[in-house]
Amino acid sequence: MVSSYSEGARKKTMFTDKKDIQVTEPDVVLIGAGIMSATLGIMLKQLQPNLTIEIYERLGEVAAESSDAWNNAGTGHSAFCELNYTPQKPDGSVDITKADVIAEWFEQSRQFWAFLVKSGIIKSPPKDFINSVPHMSFVWGQDNVNFLRTRYEAMITSPLFQGMQYSEDPQQLAQWMPLIMAGRAQDEKVAATKMDAGTDVNFGCLTRFMFKELQAMEGVTLYLNHEVRKLRQKDTESDKRWRIRVKDINTDEKKRVRAKFVFIGAGGGSLPLLLASGIPEADGFGGFPVSGQWLKCTNPEVIAMHSAKVYGKASVGSPPMSVPHLDTRMINGKRALLFGPYAGFTTKFLKKGSFFDLPFSIKVNNLRPMLAAGYTNIPLTKYLIGQVMQSPEDRVAALREYVPTARPEDWELEMAGQRVQVIKKDKDKGGVLEFGTEVVASADGSIAALLGASPGASTAVSIMVDLIQRCFPVQAKSPEWQAKFKEMIPSLGISLSDDPQLCQEMRAYTAEVLQLKEGQLVQR
Repeated sequence: MVSSYSEGARKKTMFTDKKDIQVTEPDVVLIGAGIMSATLGIMLKQLQPNLTIEIYERLGEVAAESSDAWNNAGTGHSAFCELNYTPQKPDGSVDITKADVIAEWFEQSRQFWAFLVKSGIIKSPPKDFINSVPHMSFVWGQDNVNFLRTRYEAMITSPLFQGMQYSEDPQQLAQWMPLIMAGRAQDEKVAATKMDAGTDVNFGCLTRFMFKELQAMEGVTLYLNHEVRKLRQKDTESDKRWRIRVKDINTDEKKRVRAKFVFIGAGGGSLPLLLASGIPEADGFGGFPVSGQWLKCTNPEVIAMHSAKVYGKASVGSPPMSVPHLDTRMINGKRALLFGPYAGFTTKFLKKGSFFDLPFSIKVNNLRPMLAAGYTNIPLTKYLIGQVMQSPEDRVAALREYVPTARPEDWELEMAGQRVQVIKKDKDKGGVLEFGTEVVASADGSIAALLGASPGASTAVSIMVDLIQRCFPVQAKSPEWQAKFKEMIPSLGISLSDDPQLCQEMRAYTAEVLQLKEGQLVQR
């Protein structure tokens, strides 16, 4: 655990060592300027305002990788429409356990964002980063229709999915999603669910708003174009701080940082830094990169015909980030319509990374898990190869399964983000490929890293609360921190799936503060 700051946080100091290299001593270092670091930074400054924080980002702007609107699905993963969160059991029933958990986490995110708006930490109108857009699941074929009906019947038993609608009526579906139903065969078996409580979240915008306020706080410094090269722990009885070497990419100037706590939230770049830390908890971890592309609609008339996030069923062997969806978005102040993403493979861990990222991540202690995970995921490999080999005609053919009237001239290809799926040791299989997010922390809580992809940004708030409780256990249990946690996230510690009234109250409260109009996209 991180030692207590009860006597007051160490003031940030700056000096030069014998080699005339600048040395700073903040309390906390955040590596990566994305949604995770922004969320953690804001939380820590709310919990203890006198903490000093330094943030290092290798690019020239914040939120330019996984948090960027074009690189992030932006669904606000609330499990309303993502079918991969509700697997079908061998007996035909549907397990909604994971969907319940993710929906609960997203409600906590909404509460935290409402706190930021209500307290004036975010000064921009909420519609600049969050808008109401219905979430729908859409399937065709009798077997899939039966699955969706069973899923719906299971989900409406949970308070978190109250208000969900279900229909197999083509006329009703044509009202919900006219673009998808236009030109479809009359005798085709189709079904859909609809949740008007769904949202579109521009995580790039949200991240920039948070960093703007973080930079204005006393004791916080953001360094852009700075790359962390090395990090190691002093590990003496009196000093367990982390020694970090940083390089200014523009000037080649080097500096050294000494910090009590380090968070690695660098997206796909987190794994190499975690492995470089040398902590035992990192042994056996590897990464499998998956890239993506969108088809972006360029015809305003087509864009205006669709106002929903419509998710379908994933192809066999495909990763969760590749679940096909026709997605209404608000990006850079304009309404957009995307379809995809189409998956691909590259050895880069970041969109602006190096082709050597994957080879250099292979170490002696993770070679076996990575080989084992590769061997047991041959269908995924075949799927990705097929995606890479797709022609423009193949992509349009996939689009027409959702938009039968789609014309190639109305759509253009746009690069999506890069994701690194987690590979970890498994005593039975040697290694397994995970598709979720995972926090890896040292035994003493002095360093933590976030690995993985989906659901990622949407659940950043609960992920960071869990991280704080693990790495700052003494402070997290104090009355002062407990009170602040409840102020930021009123339902924290209470299961909304077990308390229908509180679930309804919290959803209504956050909708009011965030100015959400369920089922209606807020226009500018």
